[in-house]
Amino acid sequence: MRNLGIALAALAAWLIGWAPPALAHAVAEGDKGYIQEVSGVLLLPFMYLGAKHMVTGYDHILFLLGVIFFLYRMKHIAIYVSLFALGHSATMLLGVYFDFGINSYLIDAIIGGSIVYKALDNLGAFQRWFGVQPDTKLATLVFGLFHGFGLASKIIDYDIAPDGLLPNLLAFNVGVEVGQLLALAAILIVMGFWRRTPSFLHHAYTANVVMMTAGFVLVGYQLTGYFMS
Repeated sequence: MRNLGIALAALAAWLIGWAPPALAHAVAEGDKGYIQEVSGVLLLPFMYLGAKHMVTGYDHILFLLGVIFFLYRMKHIAIYVSLFALGHSATMLLGVYFDFGINSYLIDAIIGGSIVYKALDNLGAFQRWFGVQPDTKLATLVFGLFHGFGLASKIIDYDIAPDGLLPNLLAFNVGVEVGQLLALAAILIVMGFWRRTPSFLHHAYTANVVMMTAGFVLVGYQLTGYFMS
């Protein structure tokens, strides 16, 4: 497990270079067509779509990785993940139900910024630069709100049928939380092995720098799309 930290950094680099930035909060084309064509209450399909979105949404995964990076106790992990889920769920449900969205490029740029923020926080940059430590719980909740708006903006673009809208949205959100738990479980398993190695602290710095770089790439890509569109 000596090189596990390097492997994680390489994985983040792969996400930068190969994962299409447009997929940060997008819904796959096949799923888009399904959402546009169906109507009525379809709980299981929307739960599946929600779970699929979370486990394939690399911006979510990178942010979650940053949030739990230096958390060792399960009760602390549960608090932070619950705050993120609360924020994400609230704005996704309310945004779609009340047809309130934010420009997709701008909201995804903010989401990229959340990854940069968390990586800098993990590196202790705010304490060194400003002599203060931001409220990490509040920041996790606030960025959760933005992550939810990101998905809401995409769903609104796909004109989901009003028939069965609320039950389907609730099912979608349940699926998102199931997917989040699955992604979190995988992250915790890998992190658990990595933390037992003597190289953890050394490679933790590298991993957070790579994660921060991924956030900057996402911000740049989305702002470029905004100004070019």
